[in-house]
Amino acid sequence: MHDEIKVKVRFCETDVLGHVNNTSYFIYIEEARVQFFGKLGSPLTADNWPFILASASCDFMEQAYFNQELIVKTAISKVGGKSFHLEHIIEDANSGKMIAKGKAVIVYFNFTLQKSEEIPDELRSVLEKYLAHA
Repeated sequence: MHDEIKVKVRFCETDVLGHVNNTSYFIYIEEARVQFFGKLGSPLTADNWPFILASASCDFMEQAYFNQELIVKTAISKVGGKSFHLEHIIEDANSGKMIAKGKAVIVYFNFTLQKSEEIPDELRSVLEKYLAHA
C-alpha cells in the first residue's frame, strides 16, 4: 500500500536552466513524508514528534518544469527495530512518467533522552500496512 500527494511546481522551485532544481525534490519528498506521518495515528506536533531523518537520497530520471503537476507516492520498504525505510516515487500527474525516486531512513527517536528507541508495537503494525511489497 502507498500514500500519495499532489504537488504543483512553483516558479521559485525552478533554476536558470528552466527545470526544477534538484533541491526542490527533497522539499516534495519532505512534504509527502510529513503528510504520511500524519496518517500514522495520533496527531503529530513539534512537542510530540518521534521521528528523525537519518538518511535521504534522490535519483533524477526526467526533468520537471514550472506549473507541472506531480504526484509523490510514499511507501515503506523496510521496518526494522528502531527505524524504517521509506521509498518515494515522483511522477508526472498527467502521463504517469517517473520523474524521480527517493529513499529515506527514519529513526524512532526520543528527543528528551536524545536517543533512538524501539518502534512501539502499535506503530509497527500501522507501518507494516504501508510495506511496498505487502
